[in-house]
Amino acid sequence: MPQSAASRSGHDPYAALRLPEFQRFISARALFVVATRVQGLVVSWQLFKLTGDPWKLGLIGLTEAIPSIAVSLYAGHVADSVKRKNIIVTAVAVLLLCAATLTLLASPAGLPLLSKDQLGTWPIYAVIFVSGIARGFLGPALFSFMPQLLPTKEHLANAVTWNSTTWQASSVLGPVLGGYLIAHAGVASAYTVSTGLLVLALTMFGSLTSRPLPARMGERLDFQTSILSGLQFIFGNQLVLAALSLDLFAVLFGGAVALLPVFAEDILKVGAAGLGHLEAAPAVGSVLMAVLLTYFPLRRFAGRKLLWAVAGFGLATICFALSRNFWLSLVLLFLTGVFDSVSVIVRSTLLHTFTPEHMKGRVSAVNNIFIGSSNEIGAFESGAMAKWLGTTASVVFGGTMTILVVLFTAWRADKLRELDMTPAKPAEPTT
Repeated sequence: MPQSAASRSGHDPYAALRLPEFQRFISARALFVVATRVQGLVVSWQLFKLTGDPWKLGLIGLTEAIPSIAVSLYAGHVADSVKRKNIIVTAVAVLLLCAATLTLLASPAGLPLLSKDQLGTWPIYAVIFVSGIARGFLGPALFSFMPQLLPTKEHLANAVTWNSTTWQASSVLGPVLGGYLIAHAGVASAYTVSTGLLVLALTMFGSLTSRPLPARMGERLDFQTSILSGLQFIFGNQLVLAALSLDLFAVLFGGAVALLPVFAEDILKVGAAGLGHLEAAPAVGSVLMAVLLTYFPLRRFAGRKLLWAVAGFGLATICFALSRNFWLSLVLLFLTGVFDSVSVIVRSTLLHTFTPEHMKGRVSAVNNIFIGSSNEIGAFESGAMAKWLGTTASVVFGGTMTILVVLFTAWRADKLRELDMTPAKPAEPTT
């Protein structure tokens, strides 16, 4: 990859991508995300078509969040105690088995099990529950393994940005591919493709070189002490806690993704293919913003920009709920992705920068409870509110709550408000 002008001037936007192991890591992660986004879209579409009930869509998130939260703290302890590659490979293998089970259930042999006079939809929820356990272990392991692939800390901010960029790019491809497969090949074929992609992801994760655990500070901690030290670190650092809390409530209240099948089918009247585009639109915005941030990193007034971005996310969510035009809805979802990308990159950079290497598994586990599971709990909240208030009103409520959370955070978290990530200039030589 040729050296760019940016690289010659001191900032190399491709620094992390020049590392072969990091390339393989984000490629494996990209395959994994495409597979899981295809699967997530197909599951929501299948359940909505089987039941016609938005409440059932909310239950998808709750079914996955409960086991993920339940194992997260222990998973963080394990990620700081066991070689992280081993955890990643095991967790992805379990998710592969879950995908294969969903494929079987959607086949002609499995479909009778989902009829109302047989088992209903509970087999799908059972698979989702198991996948939640696997994801609870996978998140801390991926978070803490990635920095081990970097030779120096100078690569960290660039690696975080590219990691987010490839995740978002995969999140674009996954829903579009899933919507196309549902519309043209059927649910079973879509599940089959998802399973095949997970096979490739597992193979690539397995090809990575295992890394020893980082050197510990002090003696080996027991489980309880280990978990308490991680919690104390999070709650004792206002910057990290404020960034996590802001993202938590924004995702919890502001996400409309869980209800997109309802918007696609009943409000915008665009069907499965349109649903794929609606699901992909936020990720398109996130990708473009993340790529932009690789060339122009967030440095000066980063905290204020983060607050404005989350407020913009809430406002775009409200406008999406009120839109009845498909193209306008796509643009508004695109903007939610643009704003969300700023939040993700700032939060990830803060966590990686301020967290000691030997604690990253535990801190990531708390992050997973705050952020990872808030997506699923947010989906449940959206489904429950839609059942109570109606689809449009529930999304408007969520966007409004997001803006109120931003105002409260800006008032209370002065360190986040004044956060500046401009690199310190080297001291002038003395004479």
